[in-house]
Amino acid sequence: MEISIIASSSIDGGIGSWDLETGTEQLRFKPCASPAHGLTAVGEKFLAASQLRNGSASSGSIFFWSWNKPQVEVRSFPVESIKALAANSEGSYIVGGGTSGDIYLWEVETGKLLKKWHGHYRSVTCLVFSGDDSLLVSGSQDGSVRVWSLIRLFDDFQRQQGGTLYEHNFSEHTMPVTDIVIDYGGCNALIVSASEDRTCKVWSLSKGKLLRNIIFPSAINALSLDPGGSVFYAGSTDSKIYIGAINSTSDYGTQVLGSVSERYFPKAVTCLAYCADGNLLISGSEDGAICVWDPKSRRPVRTFSHGKGSPVNNIQVVRKTIVGSSNKAQSSWKRQGSSLPPPLDKYERPGEDTMDGIVIVDPPPFSDVPVYSSFLSADLINEQVRELQQQGSAATEIEMERLKLEYKKSLQMNDQWQKNYENLLQVVVEEQQNGGSN
Repeated sequence: MEISIIASSSIDGGIGSWDLETGTEQLRFKPCASPAHGLTAVGEKFLAASQLRNGSASSGSIFFWSWNKPQVEVRSFPVESIKALAANSEGSYIVGGGTSGDIYLWEVETGKLLKKWHGHYRSVTCLVFSGDDSLLVSGSQDGSVRVWSLIRLFDDFQRQQGGTLYEHNFSEHTMPVTDIVIDYGGCNALIVSASEDRTCKVWSLSKGKLLRNIIFPSAINALSLDPGGSVFYAGSTDSKIYIGAINSTSDYGTQVLGSVSERYFPKAVTCLAYCADGNLLISGSEDGAICVWDPKSRRPVRTFSHGKGSPVNNIQVVRKTIVGSSNKAQSSWKRQGSSLPPPLDKYERPGEDTMDGIVIVDPPPFSDVPVYSSFLSADLINEQVRELQQQGSAATEIEMERLKLEYKKSLQMNDQWQKNYENLLQVVVEEQQNGGSN
């Protein structure tokens, strides 16, 4: 396993890639001028970054690079500029947040736009998947943080009922959300959000509410979560890296990750990442410096530069399987000999909605059971429940209650149709008997 650090800038300095162990620069992927949270590694397959052209909100693109080539290989042109970009752990899906507040979900292998929905009132600033990829958490310039169940997003029945698509809407921030992290607690996970309002807020996923509010001396640009789950790191506009205790009852995060941060970063800390292998914290700053820290000693292990005059705004730790080792997660396009997938669709493809497992019925006559024009079959619901129980995902508890309700509705509908059939049969029999007597 090869571990690399990748970093990008809002100025066209390309994407730098360094070996974490030695600090040696590997490749410089060009061109790239991406917004904050606009860089993502798509599984172990390739890099993707959103681009903003001339600062326009109505134009932009998403570039793909393979790991061994510095030139852009695939260019996609969404319907609007994409700011935040994220991929799930396997790299099968990529999600983008637009300047309009819309969120787009693409299937990587085909480039198909699977889903587009209006997520926020203003532009989407950050996106992050939960550890099991069942939930998507988004932050916005409007100050809100919303939690989306990927299962529920594709629930046609829920959409027809006119309910909200999100699971939770956290709106206590008073200024734009700058970063979000989520721990590995499954359905009991904690979410930490940062904002320009100088606060970091800890949210409970299971309870759907704010647990604590931590106030800092200045605005927080970036977050990183310690794998132990007890503390998080917060990169600030005052060039410091603060430590916040997730379970603390104190209102203030007062500990600073070493005063040496001021010497290395005379300007704002703009992005953070954590590498569990070796327990290392990586930070980037407005002056282009990248620093690898030992969180225990609070001292830098090594530093390197993205480029003079190129402020770093994205950092990620990437694990790449060494060529020659088996990789059971290889996608079909890779097996067919193509190094990269097709460009991402600009619009949803008409007439390709999947209807597997959906039953469409006409309203039964003279029924005292509420009419559901679209419902899941009982067998399909049971199958989904079994899958959710096996997965133990963060969406399980949420989906279980909905599926139980759907199961009850399906049984009611089945009983009603059985009664209608019996009544109709009785009518036919009576008519035949009457006809025979006449």
